[in-house]
Amino acid sequence: MISPLAYVDPGAKIGKNVTVYPFAFIDKNVEIGDDCVIMPYASVMSGTRMGRGNRVFQNAVLGAEPQDFKYKGDDTLLVIGDNNVIRENVVINRATFADGKTEIGNGNFLHEGVHISHDTKIGSHCVLGYGSKLSGNCLLEDCVIFGGNILMSQGCRVGCWSMVQTGCRFRKDIPPYIVAAKEPTTYYGINAHILEHEGYSEKVVKHMSHAYRIIYQGNTSIFDALLMIKDQVPMSEEIQHIIDFVNASKLGIIK
Repeated sequence: MISPLAYVDPGAKIGKNVTVYPFAFIDKNVEIGDDCVIMPYASVMSGTRMGRGNRVFQNAVLGAEPQDFKYKGDDTLLVIGDNNVIRENVVINRATFADGKTEIGNGNFLHEGVHISHDTKIGSHCVLGYGSKLSGNCLLEDCVIFGGNILMSQGCRVGCWSMVQTGCRFRKDIPPYIVAAKEPTTYYGINAHILEHEGYSEKVVKHMSHAYRIIYQGNTSIFDALLMIKDQVPMSEEIQHIIDFVNASKLGIIK
């Protein structure tokens, strides 16, 4: 299943039933799990650890050196989970320092031209649209959806089940369960259609909406808004996650 026209370093660890097409490049210090497919001209660079069932398309570069002036040549890691689709021209950088790692979870779909920078962490079941760029040390929780050409600044976070519409650029955190849109990027309501489609009850979605009305329309500080949510909104796992995410924000949240 490995083409003789591909380059596979003798030190690379290749699992069972892996397909490597002609002109692919597999570097030293690479581990590829069972049932993966590496398309022509894809490059899997040193420090990449890949789980099962991933499909890597033409001209993708996994484990590229970090584009970070603090990088001094350490052996660093990119860790990719299972069943991800990584389309053409995607670039994912490994970590800057030996004790860090760039991480991609399970079941993500990265469209053509996505770039994920050093030490960024992507959860599971996310969709990143065409040409989206994530700077270093970012965090995406599970089930995030990006439209095309998103620009995510250094150290930002996006909460689970949020949708960021095409063309947004942001330098602050985007809380969970919402839609972010426009320029500058702003809160555009609850991601109700997706949430209800995925089994969230109408009651829970209404409680989320109430919590965000307090945050965005309450005309009060974030600290006071979180206290009001605790006092006024029935507590659930989702409401607690909203509170914890906003409370932990170092950059602040979008307006």
